[in-house]
Amino acid sequence: MNSFLAAFALLTILPIRRELDFSARAYSFFPLVGAALGAVLVFSFLVSRLFFPPPVTAALLVALWALLTGALHLDGVSDACDALFAPTTRERRLEILRDVHIGAFGATGLFVILLLKFAALNEINLAAIFLAPVLARWAMVYAAAYPLARREGMAALFAKALSRREITLATIVAFACTIPFGWFGVSAWIAAMLVATLLSRFAMTRLGGLTGDVYGMICEVVEVSVLLVGALVHH
Repeated sequence: MNSFLAAFALLTILPIRRELDFSARAYSFFPLVGAALGAVLVFSFLVSRLFFPPPVTAALLVALWALLTGALHLDGVSDACDALFAPTTRERRLEILRDVHIGAFGATGLFVILLLKFAALNEINLAAIFLAPVLARWAMVYAAAYPLARREGMAALFAKALSRREITLATIVAFACTIPFGWFGVSAWIAAMLVATLLSRFAMTRLGGLTGDVYGMICEVVEVSVLLVGALVHH
């Protein structure tokens, strides 16, 4: 139970941060935290649609999504975009990741992520809304198997104790959440794995490894990818 609560404490704003011992076991529950977020988002979507037109509902859901997660991964998007796309050296990119200011690449990346989420949520696909946070949080555990760009920071805390056991358990949980949705679930998982792999390899070439901000970017881009798959199927 302690590891389960620790996963929620790390990934959401829920007030459960009581003397938790954050161990590697908590990573096994990341997709389950995503499932809880997905359930809340689906319920909120259905309620909002009773009172508001699709664009307003989409905007409210994007805002709620950011609120529930403390915009943690959106912050990672802006930092990672500034560092990964800057035409400079690896050392300078790592310095940019520590900079609290947002640059042109970061602002653009953040805008594109939020715009795509808003656009995709105008298409009704409840399965995609549920699966997006599940597969995104599984993708972070999957990406943690890649080498680190540096040995300190959130990424080091996240990856240093991670083993095949936690990755396997997280994959089983994500599979259990995905398989009821049939071919759409399989398509969404393929999209999530492809995106996580490509972004991880891109970070390897630019930074020599992954960082906490890269994990955040992977989470957000996977969420958008699953939503776009859902929008494509619905359309």
